[in-house]
Amino acid sequence: MEIVTEIQKLKRAHNAVILAHNYQLPEVQDIADFVGDSLGLSIQAAGTDARVIVFCGVYFMAETAKILSPQKTVLIPDKDAGCPMADMIDAEQVRALKKANPQAKVLCYVNTTAEVKAECDLCCTSANAVSMVRDVLKNEKYIIFVPDQHLADHVTQQTGQEFIAWKGFCPTHVKILPEHILRQKELHPEALVIVHPECTRGVRALADRVLSTEAMCSFAREVQVRELIVGTEIGVLHKMRAENSDKVFYAATEHAVCPNMKMTTLEKVLWSLQEMRHEIILPQETIYRAKQCIRRMLEYRA
Repeated sequence: MEIVTEIQKLKRAHNAVILAHNYQLPEVQDIADFVGDSLGLSIQAAGTDARVIVFCGVYFMAETAKILSPQKTVLIPDKDAGCPMADMIDAEQVRALKKANPQAKVLCYVNTTAEVKAECDLCCTSANAVSMVRDVLKNEKYIIFVPDQHLADHVTQQTGQEFIAWKGFCPTHVKILPEHILRQKELHPEALVIVHPECTRGVRALADRVLSTEAMCSFAREVQVRELIVGTEIGVLHKMRAENSDKVFYAATEHAVCPNMKMTTLEKVLWSLQEMRHEIILPQETIYRAKQCIRRMLEYRA
């Protein structure tokens, strides 16, 4: 409690806002001003008058907050909290893809570094990837999609659009196996199954809904069933249970844990605010070019 009290005091002193991704530790989610998915959090923070953003998530998420709020100080409590999938492609590899496929538009998942976003035409989230391809890129014959092959496969299934897809993946979501879903369905036959599109095709095929983390939370609040099997990183269960005390949630597997998402602790949030530690610094050109990529998506969303 002393740590929480000190965090709140420093937050007020620095005019800071604390963001926590849905996969963060429960106690980190509990001290945050906003809990959600990566892009939604960055948009929320940009709309505040806070001078400082403390992003409890992984590095690319804090970069996105900086891109959307370049005038604000953005801190990440643990600078080593990276995203293995985002690190599976770099800007040079994107440039090589573009050179090999000069007629193709480049669509990047938001789970990419700022440097990669700066090389891409358009950004998407797991929530809007299908609609971005179906509505915005519908006249494009060739589309490069980076970095998640499973999200790309999901979009292909939904739209029929084939991609020049990078073979990246989320190491946490691929730990969720079809047998995990089948076992949970056997144990809880009345439960609905919701899974993330970063899961493999075999897992998605067993789901009642394929949803982003925020869409999962909304679905959990609205659906008229008591039990849900959740196929994503287990951190989101904390938020679901807090918002739905009348419902029961089962993790598809307890092995679906992102170690990088769990690196942020209350102590690290405190130290970050005390020392303004681990500020996100990006070149102005990278911010400008990456923001164009995100802005095109936000214009469509609007």
